[in-house]
Amino acid sequence: QAQLVESGGGSVQVGGSLRLSCAASGFIVSDNCLVWFRQAEGKEREGVASFHVVAVGSHSQYYSDSVKGRFNISIDNARKTLYLEMNNLKPEDAAMYYCSAGPGVDCASGTWRNAARMAYWGKGTLVTVSS
Repeated sequence: QAQLVESGGGSVQVGGSLRLSCAASGFIVSDNCLVWFRQAEGKEREGVASFHVVAVGSHSQYYSDSVKGRFNISIDNARKTLYLEMNNLKPEDAAMYYCSAGPGVDCASGTWRNAARMAYWGKGTLVTVSS
């Protein structure tokens, strides 16, 4: 049974950093487009970063314009853990962050931004940013 468990959320001041983790189990990580989404109160769920294992030793990463240059998505294959390192956090980054996986989703096409395409979801971890 596929399972994703996020951790690492918390409260941080503007300009600070956090690293979110997502432990994956029950499915083959490399067969999926792995995506971090976030959802702020009253807003739609937004895809912020995606990661896809293209081949052994090769991967692709994509970011939304709102986080490009500040966030970094990575994976520890041995631990089957996906990370999202968030730097220079802004008040608008405050949200519930979700880890997701989409088998057969083409990360390169941009469809990773569509939450409806994702098959597996974690329960989320909350990030608050205070000024």
